[in-house]
Amino acid sequence: MSNKKNISIFWHRRDLRLHDNAGAYNALKSDFPVLPLFIFDKNILDKLDNKEDARVHFIYKNIQKLQTQLTDMGSSLLVKYGQPLEIWKEILDDYEVKEVYTNRDYEPYAQERDKSVYELLKEKDISFKGAKDQVIFDKNEVTKDDGKPYTVYTPYSRKWRAALTDDHLKSYPNNDCFNNYLKTKPLPLPTLSDMGFKLSEADFPDKEFDEDIIEQYAERRNFPGIQSTTRLGVHLRFGTISIRQLAAYAKEHSDTFLNELIWRDFYHMILYHFPHVEDNAFRAKYDTIPWVNNEAHFKAWCEGKTGYPMVDAGMRELNETGFMHNRVRMVVASFLTKHLLTDWRWGEAYFAEKLLDFDLAANNGGWQWAAGSGCDAAPYFRVFNPTSQFDKFDKDRTYVNTWVPEWETAEYPKPIVEHKFARQRAIDTYKEALSNWQEAQS
Repeated sequence: MSNKKNISIFWHRRDLRLHDNAGAYNALKSDFPVLPLFIFDKNILDKLDNKEDARVHFIYKNIQKLQTQLTDMGSSLLVKYGQPLEIWKEILDDYEVKEVYTNRDYEPYAQERDKSVYELLKEKDISFKGAKDQVIFDKNEVTKDDGKPYTVYTPYSRKWRAALTDDHLKSYPNNDCFNNYLKTKPLPLPTLSDMGFKLSEADFPDKEFDEDIIEQYAERRNFPGIQSTTRLGVHLRFGTISIRQLAAYAKEHSDTFLNELIWRDFYHMILYHFPHVEDNAFRAKYDTIPWVNNEAHFKAWCEGKTGYPMVDAGMRELNETGFMHNRVRMVVASFLTKHLLTDWRWGEAYFAEKLLDFDLAANNGGWQWAAGSGCDAAPYFRVFNPTSQFDKFDKDRTYVNTWVPEWETAEYPKPIVEHKFARQRAIDTYKEALSNWQEAQS
């Protein structure tokens, strides 16, 4: 007979906070003391070529914060590095686990990983309970009347708003149950170097959001030369801030900002219901576009040397800070996919490597929107004019002067493609490919 103590485990993933955490709250209300767990997933980390990846450093810093908070309560975070299924086998050998709790993740890899862990736990007669925490509505909570998922944003957002109640925005009172964490001595953390990573020099935005920015979001959000966005993406991505807290504030103070959070839910549900979008166009006919994929042009785009100041400013900001203003993201994505006729997956992968707030659902949704291939995307004949975007949204040139100080000098490169030619080429190429696809279907 085992003399190990019966416990529940709460598995932290995209929810690096103790307060207002749905899955953790459910665990703390269970019949057993709770051991919190975090796994540095080798399957994900091994794909990162940059061993100073700022996001790994961000996660690590927040794991250290969690450990400090839990240690102050007489508990500890169990932190492991490896392949999740193998780690779970070790945990089940080391502890008398009765229940496992977590918050749901909607990405295809996460779904696959969770299924394998679920099967392992099921064999041992251990329940695995998921909760909704990183979105306001998930799975089939906002669907068409026939139960099918929405693929167009506007009717989705109307149904989302109609379904919203104060209960959806209520915080979970986790701190009422903190005494239910397992009492244990502090458990050791692996170091970043144990996992092959180094500290990053990145500057992470504060998670205490500026209320003025949200309240003036509608009027100021399109202007990259001013501090007009919250930069909370990285905190939402890793759950260091609660989506409920943010949505509750937005509901009272900025309908436009709330709209952005609804888009976030929408893209998460597109990825959940249509996982093929991770590698393919949402609309199959767009996989027939004959991309040019000129590597020299792609390199110029990556380095911010296209000869278009707004595009170049955005790419240089991204390369240096891991951030890019949302208006500029649309401009640079349109430029790559339309002006340069480069496969949207190239741009998506580059953003995935560079963005501090990289989130598969939002990144994929944004790139497919720009390329015309996604659900509810911009029509293929809509081609952003990078010069008129510059004139409209950076009138005083603050943004471009910050990132491309040489833009009016002889040192600045000439445009790598001419706008009028590139626009017409994109429209003609798309039109012909889609027409050929249509004919092949009939």
